[in-house]
Amino acid sequence: MADELPVARVVIDTPLVHLDRPFDYLVPAGMAADVVAGSRVRVRFAGRLVDGIVLERAVSSDHDGRLAPLARAVSRESVLSEPVARLARAVADRYAGTMADVLRLAVPPRHARAEAAAPGKGGDTEPTAQSRPAGGPPAEGDEPGQPGKPDRADGGDPADQGAGVWSTCADGPAFLAALAGGGAPRAVWWAPPGPSWPEMIARAVAAATASGRGALVVVPDHRDVDRVGAALASLQAGRAMPPLLLRADLGPEERYRRFLAVRRGQAPVVVGTRAAVFAPVDRLGLVVVWDDGDDLHAEPRAPYPHTRDVAVLRAQAERCAVLIGGFSPSVEAEALVRVGWAGRLAPTREAVRGLAPRVEPVGSDFEASIDPAARAARLPSLAVRAARAALAAGEPVLVQVPRRGYHPSIACARCRRPARCRACSGPLGRTSAAAALACRWCGRPVPRPVDGPGRGGGEPTGWHCATCGGNQLRASVTGDRRTAEELGRAFPGVPVRTSGRDSVLATVPAEPALVISTPGAEPVADGGYGAVLLLDGWALLGRPDLRAGEETLRRWLAAAALARPGPGGGRVVVAADIGLGPVQALVRWDPALFVGREADERAELGFPPASRVAAVEGTPAALDDLLAAATLPEGAEVLGPVPVPVRPSARERAPAGEGAPAGEGAGGEGAAVGRQRAARSSPGAGIGAEEQEPERLIIRVRRQQGAELARALRAARGALDARRAGRVRVQLDPLAIG
Repeated sequence: MADELPVARVVIDTPLVHLDRPFDYLVPAGMAADVVAGSRVRVRFAGRLVDGIVLERAVSSDHDGRLAPLARAVSRESVLSEPVARLARAVADRYAGTMADVLRLAVPPRHARAEAAAPGKGGDTEPTAQSRPAGGPPAEGDEPGQPGKPDRADGGDPADQGAGVWSTCADGPAFLAALAGGGAPRAVWWAPPGPSWPEMIARAVAAATASGRGALVVVPDHRDVDRVGAALASLQAGRAMPPLLLRADLGPEERYRRFLAVRRGQAPVVVGTRAAVFAPVDRLGLVVVWDDGDDLHAEPRAPYPHTRDVAVLRAQAERCAVLIGGFSPSVEAEALVRVGWAGRLAPTREAVRGLAPRVEPVGSDFEASIDPAARAARLPSLAVRAARAALAAGEPVLVQVPRRGYHPSIACARCRRPARCRACSGPLGRTSAAAALACRWCGRPVPRPVDGPGRGGGEPTGWHCATCGGNQLRASVTGDRRTAEELGRAFPGVPVRTSGRDSVLATVPAEPALVISTPGAEPVADGGYGAVLLLDGWALLGRPDLRAGEETLRRWLAAAALARPGPGGGRVVVAADIGLGPVQALVRWDPALFVGREADERAELGFPPASRVAAVEGTPAALDDLLAAATLPEGAEVLGPVPVPVRPSARERAPAGEGAPAGEGAGGEGAAVGRQRAARSSPGAGIGAEEQEPERLIIRVRRQQGAELARALRAARGALDARRAGRVRVQLDPLAIG
């Protein structure tokens, strides 16, 4: 065995909760130089070889029995720092998961060629690294949150340089000054209208790096990564180290190579998507989360952490600054301000009046007097007039459509009930004008029309409604492709471009064009759009979701912010009732008031974030076992169980591979159904478990009892795993409760 520090504490890769703890192994003498804190090893556990990561080397073990030796040292590269190891443990505890699950999100798979290609700084571990936990403590005088050696390539004060763009917020310059001085301010940021948010983030990062610290920026998708990266590169043109970008579409070798650059201390500034929140930035001074309400920030893999919550945990552990921003931050971000954990950065009303476009709803009484059909028309005359004026001025027009596809939803023309497939009960739809009506789940086409007149006033088919007997169908929802066809005919000679999941545009030139986009895929126009049309507001506001209003306003603001300022002729037309809260907030550009009211109403009803909620799914027998094994907090409410709903993927707008787990692609309703069918056929507890339909129950507790709930569910899962009982899926703080 090794002469010095012969014991290695290893976290093994296992999904079993009752094994979620470090295990001690002896370090053979031949491996002593390769087994360092944070390195990968292979160990023998329960009769088989499993992967593991060394947390630390120690002199002795608390285990009374005989220790087994390590089977193999996979690599001497330290891939896990001490701060990230502590963060992984905290995230696992908060979400009732395992540290191994979190490490799968934090540490990318090994790529030997990437390790051998660039052995730069940190590749050769110093001997003292063996004796301290992964990553080791910072050097003397380099405590997190304290100022270090200034890094000012241009000789100026970053706080003074950034004060101009941040002057739109009353406390913006003071926030930058605190960052440049080595402080750790925490703020929720309501970004001003317009395209300035990447530059504002870049200025905040520059202020943090001026104090000799690192910075981490996490954004929803790769287009946002590119925008922030470009803004940072323009500020750091004279610096030796440009920002390192971690995108979801990088290949495994390149992603691992960039991860190693961060781990070796070669990248003080990192910009990336969801998984980048775990990036091991050295001497972290600032964490920025942009658009925290975007559902791409919600991890779809166990233990299902949210980027915002991970950033909060990291800021607390590493005593660094945190900036959570967006045009309309989430209600959860607002809760951080209300409890005093973070301050508020918001644009002044004077700045909003100068930057925001003019917003006009189509349901106003004035418009109704001009166009009586305005409230019912999909493209009312106000929207047509705004588009014609912008096109005549040589400016592009953005049209936001909530749903992608051609006709994603079909209904009975007589009773308006959704049309369902006779084989699998899936929804019917049409992918193009030439395509036949077919089921969106199983793909079976709708039978051809029968002889004789149809009943219902729509398109005659061989399908019959189970409710009214009608055999004619109509489109109940129009997608972006069909919208592009309609607008192409309404505006002949005008180029029509589409931006959606299949093809996302990053930018469009400043020339007349109609840009049809789904929410989140809107391209940036040079100089801004002359008009932005927000169609089918009912499709967003009418969703049976607790977050429907909040999410609708966030998507509207993101699109409206791409328009020219109102004094410059920018107009936004929203097809929704002017009396609705989200519409009023959009017209006034006052999302803070709406989000505050949402927070008040949820607190009154006991909904998150005033409470913490856990969604538990499994077979009825497994759910009964879990409730029997769990010691829930006093006053906990158990709602359900109910059948697991068949629901579409978490993000229909995401490009293929963006924000989706490996092997799932972009998903969709059919993919979600396939996953649910697979779950229904998976083995469960007891005889005949494979025939049991999965069910879901909700456990709700007061906010102060959240940690206790997580511990109770984690202990119950451990008890079930130890007994090899039925497996359950536990998700705390899910985005969708229903």
